[in-house]
Amino acid sequence: MGLLDAILGRSKPVRPDLDQLFAVPSAALTLQAATGFTPTGRGSVCFAGVEGGGFARLQEDVRDLLDADTERGGIPVEFSRDAYGYTWLLATHPADDTAGLVNDLHAVNTMLQDGGFGPHLLCSLIDFRDPESADGRSLALVYLYKRGTFYPFAPLPGTAEKRDNQLELQVRGTLGDDLRVEKDLSRWFPVWGAPGL
Repeated sequence: MGLLDAILGRSKPVRPDLDQLFAVPSAALTLQAATGFTPTGRGSVCFAGVEGGGFARLQEDVRDLLDADTERGGIPVEFSRDAYGYTWLLATHPADDTAGLVNDLHAVNTMLQDGGFGPHLLCSLIDFRDPESADGRSLALVYLYKRGTFYPFAPLPGTAEKRDNQLELQVRGTLGDDLRVEKDLSRWFPVWGAPGL
């Protein structure tokens, strides 16, 4: 950062640190012990779609890589588009294979980044459920690609786009030693309609 940037109040953006994703399996154990939420085996990557052959080929490469185990019982990845025009990739693993899920999400992020599409990456989610909850309470750990940080997102079950802010703050306190948690609460964006949640 130069002197002019300091005077004008500009700062360099944080470089993405995709290796932060590898902290999720141990954070999942901490989360389960403290709150009872368990991994579902589902996770997703959200990115802004790009038109063109290069991006379409890269998307097919991602599908080929993650679907390589479908002949041995693996679940194929699913691509979808949300109401805002963002593309979502949903990966599914057995609920006890958080490490395998994180490896897949890391691979997708890395392939998009290395293919020159890093600026189009928005976030990755790892989904959790409360098995004791009759109404199916869910929670996601959201990794913000451009910030290199995580935050919890806890939609209230059965309501129209309301969040359980108390649970989100509890999870922030619980995982503060395990994950790089986003300090700026205004960046804890809701991810309504995320697949798998």
